[in-house]
Amino acid sequence: LRELAEKRQLSEEIVSLLQAQFSDLPRELHSWRQMANYSPEMRQFACLLHLYHTKAYDYLRKILPLPHPYSLTNWLSNNEAAAGFSSDIFLWLQEKVERGDQACCCCAVLVQDVSLQKQQEWDPLTKQLTGYVDLGAGILDADEAPLASEAIILMAVGILSPWTAPLGYFLVNSTSGPFLAQLLRQAIHKLNSIGIVVLAVTSGASARGAETARALGIRIDPKRIQCTFQHPPGSAHSIAYFFDVPHSLLLIRNALQCFHKVEWLGDTMWWQHVVELATLGEQKVLELCSPESDRAGSKGSYHLKVSLATLLFSEGVAEALEHLQQLGLAAFQSCSGTVKFVRLMSSLCDVLYGRGPYGKEPLLAGNYTKISNLFDEARSCFVNLTDAVGRYIIKSKRKLGFLSLLLNAESLKWLSSNHICLKGTPSHHLHTHAFSLDPLEQFLGALQQACGSSGSPTCAVFQAAYHKLLASCSLAPSSPPGSGNASPWDVSLSQRRALTLGSIRAQYQPAPGRTLSPEYPYSAGLLLPSSALSNALTDLSLYAQSLACTAGWVAEQLALDLQCEPCLASLFEADESRLRCRSVLYIKKLGGVSLPSASVHHITSISEQVLNQYGKVGGANKNTKLWHLCLEQKVFQELLGESLLFPTLTKHLFEEELSINNHYTVLVKEITRYYLNVRTHPAQHLNLKYPCGRHKLKRLKGKHLFPSPLGSC
Repeated sequence: LRELAEKRQLSEEIVSLLQAQFSDLPRELHSWRQMANYSPEMRQFACLLHLYHTKAYDYLRKILPLPHPYSLTNWLSNNEAAAGFSSDIFLWLQEKVERGDQACCCCAVLVQDVSLQKQQEWDPLTKQLTGYVDLGAGILDADEAPLASEAIILMAVGILSPWTAPLGYFLVNSTSGPFLAQLLRQAIHKLNSIGIVVLAVTSGASARGAETARALGIRIDPKRIQCTFQHPPGSAHSIAYFFDVPHSLLLIRNALQCFHKVEWLGDTMWWQHVVELATLGEQKVLELCSPESDRAGSKGSYHLKVSLATLLFSEGVAEALEHLQQLGLAAFQSCSGTVKFVRLMSSLCDVLYGRGPYGKEPLLAGNYTKISNLFDEARSCFVNLTDAVGRYIIKSKRKLGFLSLLLNAESLKWLSSNHICLKGTPSHHLHTHAFSLDPLEQFLGALQQACGSSGSPTCAVFQAAYHKLLASCSLAPSSPPGSGNASPWDVSLSQRRALTLGSIRAQYQPAPGRTLSPEYPYSAGLLLPSSALSNALTDLSLYAQSLACTAGWVAEQLALDLQCEPCLASLFEADESRLRCRSVLYIKKLGGVSLPSASVHHITSISEQVLNQYGKVGGANKNTKLWHLCLEQKVFQELLGESLLFPTLTKHLFEEELSINNHYTVLVKEITRYYLNVRTHPAQHLNLKYPCGRHKLKRLKGKHLFPSPLGSC
């Protein structure tokens, strides 16, 4: 070890750890010849040295008869939920393969790290100190050994069908790209040994992720991209490498924000256009009433509202910019280049991230030509992007986001050419969602909930939560932990939140309110057509008008956190004669509160009837969750058999899996809960803010639509 340190093949930190932990290892060559006779300490030493420095391990194999690196995999495996590879998960996967389940024949491997709180604790069950580094071969608990500060988690995700399997975790103090590369190779070898072919690996688009890619043999050079690596090294089998798309998009957002303006091939993208859109707020739009109206010639008004849940790189933002440009707002009159760039990025997300015309359905082989042309257009744009002084961004310190998307494009093209059209493939498509970290981050979200706190857990808390989560999972392809069945753009994970207009608005001071200039009186369209609800709301008694205003307030509160654009639009009364723009809503106001849709008004009316009928029953504690649930049940019973609610969502109902917690049913439940809560606790809502603060989002089949039920606050 001293010789390796002197030759700088092993860091002093690793040498010190090995010497402190393994000071009494046998030095005789014959003690190392039989693997079956290795002591736990000898196994720990071999595993640790190989994972931290493979070249040092290979060098030492010339002196000591150490086992082949892939023979170490079994020593890195454990039952239950101990650190290392999960033997139970691999056994379950092996059984699926042996039964001929073609869905498990190939997969992608995802890797992500979780921050841990350094803390030494005594475990009375194992009678050991915990909190130290543990790679699966045993705890490194010497007095000089460091405490663990991270957990590295690996997950396998189905490519031909949506299934996920957490492969295990490793407690480390510090990590590096070469270390993660060795862990990934061990995982790939273990999956190959049970008959599963690994086609892709995904990591975060970060400095560590880039280091891991280079350690595996990936080249991230725009002039010469190498998107695959061989496993085992030198073999004919290649594996594609992906960076997580949301991480890449976040880096690109940061680059655009820092450069303010980027140019390419005669077009210009201005970041200020995005800021103006995000900070637009609610605008009052004046327009003349229609001739058919009794008030013809007078002015009516709408309130133009931009959905802050809209993702930055989406068709919705491109349409919104064009729409506001057509309305004559001065801040958007030169946004054509910005629209072009956002639309290009949106198309890339459609393909690379599994949404839109290509991604919503699996990636079909017949789309290869169209997708290849799109990738060529993106490459031409990225390599020619320059900042305000003409420097190429692809060569700047803000290049990783653009390079990672170019690498993903090459990897997807390689997979499309080499695997989709292979004979014997059970289905000629790829689920591109499998190449993102979404399934793993959903699993980590459930793990954090099981930990019971929002901060970094200790090793003991993390391991207990991991054990609890695995024990509660059925491990079936249809419902694995962190299932990938949900539409990814309905999942409100932290990285996705950072890519919304709302996150951009939070970084800037809201712009002062503006109204459209008088010379554009007709640019926003005609007034809302006369409807039974609109007429009723103006003619009803004060009590009924109050009910309508409360329904409008409920719609406004739900819209603040709603992540689905069709569901968001369904909350307010729509003008069918107006050209639809998904990210820009025109809302009629009544007494300063938005006019709700007929369905929202109907649900709140039924809720009010139930509250009047059952809320006066004595003997019940009206502040309990059980009482609220009973009221909700009565409302749902009243709604059964009624006419169809939310007619605009009929098609949307069948876009997701048919379950009791699809978008349609969740919308009905949350409207009921919000209304009952504000009616039973009016003092808490006089300021018309969030009823109980901003809540953590509730997981429903992988979807995050609303804050948690108010009755559970």
